Amino acid sequence: MQHAVFNYGAAQWLLFFYTYCFFGWIFESTYVSLKEKHPVNRGFLHGPFLPLYGSGAVLMLFVSIPVEKNPVLVYFAGCIAATALEYVTGVCMEALFKVRYWDYSDKKFNYKGQICLGSTLAWGCLTVLLVYVIHRPIEQFVLGLPYRLTLMVTYAVTIVMAIDMALSFKAALELRDVLASMTAVRQKLETLQHRADAILAFAQGDKIQTASELGSKVKGAAVERLESVLGKLEQYKEKLGGYREESEGLRLRFEVLKDRSRQAMDRLGYRNLSILRNNPVTSRHFREALGELKEAALKGRKDQAEEQPEK
Repeated sequence: MQHAVFNYGAAQWLLFFYTYCFFGWIFESTYVSLKEKHPVNRGFLHGPFLPLYGSGAVLMLFVSIPVEKNPVLVYFAGCIAATALEYVTGVCMEALFKVRYWDYSDKKFNYKGQICLGSTLAWGCLTVLLVYVIHRPIEQFVLGLPYRLTLMVTYAVTIVMAIDMALSFKAALELRDVLASMTAVRQKLETLQHRADAILAFAQGDKIQTASELGSKVKGAAVERLESVLGKLEQYKEKLGGYREESEGLRLRFEVLKDRSRQAMDRLGYRNLSILRNNPVTSRHFREALGELKEAALKGRKDQAEEQPEK
C-alpha cells in the first residue's frame, strides 16, 4: 500500500498523535513499574499520555513515510528528526521549569545531557519499526473510522488533554518556585553556618571542630545539618562569653528559616509530588533543594504504603 502522508486530515493527524501518546505512556510506565517494582505513572502529565512520544511518532512519520521505500533513509530521517525534537523539547523545558525530565549526562557521547548517541540510534530503529510494522494497522483503523466519529474523539481527547496540560504546566511552575525558594533559604542557612563556625571555634579553643566539619558528618537536609551545629553550640554556651547573645540570635534566625523551608515544602500539591516520584527529574540550578524534595516525596510514598494495611 502506497502511503500518502500529506493526505491525512488534521483530525487524523491528531488521532495518530493521541494514540502514540497513549502507547508511549503504556510502554514507559510499564517498563519503569516493572523495574521499580511498584506502579509508576510516568510523564509530565497526570493522565495516560506522554506527549514526547506522540510528537516524536508524528514527526517520524512526517519525515520518513515519503521515503519509506528506502529503509536506510527512513532510519536516518528518524534519527535526525527525533533527536532534534528531543533536544529542543529538553532545552525549552529546562529553560522554563529549571529542571530536566531526562538527563543523559552519564551516557557516552552525550551533548549537554539533553541527547546522546545511544538515544539517537534507538530513535532510528524505532522509526523503522514504526513505519513498517506499527503504523500500518493503526493507520488502517483510523482511516476506517467515520470522519465524524474521528472529529468527536479528537475534540473530546483534546479538551481532556488541554486541561491536564494546563494543570501540569501550573504544577511544574509551582515546583520551580518552591525549588527557588528553598535554594534561597539554603543560601541563608549556609551564611548562618559560617558564622556558627567562627563562634564554635572560639568556644572550643585549641580543640577546634568547625561547624562545616561537624555538618559534613550529619546526613540530611541543610536544616538538619545546621540544627546539629547549633545543638553543639548549646553545649558550649557557658564558654561563649560575649558571643552568647549572637548565638541566640542565630538560633532565632534559624527557626525563621526552618519555618520558611517547611512552608515552601507544604506548597507542593499532588501533581508536584507525582512529578518528583515518577520521573528522573534533575536540576543544575537547584540540585540540593531538588534532592531534599525528592527525598521527602519518596518518604511520603513509603509512609503511605506502610499505613495502607492498617486501613
